[in-house]
Amino acid sequence: MPIYEYEHIGTPCSWGKIFEIKQSINDEPLSHCLNCGGEVRKKISLVAVNITKSNRELRDLGFTKLIKREDGVYENMTRRNNDSRYVKQDDASTLPNLSHLD
Repeated sequence: MPIYEYEHIGTPCSWGKIFEIKQSINDEPLSHCLNCGGEVRKKISLVAVNITKSNRELRDLGFTKLIKREDGVYENMTRRNNDSRYVKQDDASTLPNLSHLD
């Protein structure tokens, strides 16, 4: 089950200003703290993703992996046949060919 973060809108309780709670993805967001009954709001949190696949495996699964090299320039680590090695932000001709996904 996912873990969600909630923030007390008013005075925090013993759980603190921000607390975590396990909920089903189908559950309605909490509007009140389960501990003190105070008003809370759901926070948008960062997620951690651990990829243990090689660049080749990622490519074969249909993913494109770009690594930032400088402002507006990314190296395509999963490039295919005629793909450009570098993707430039303002140059559509350097974008990966995604026709293999059709």
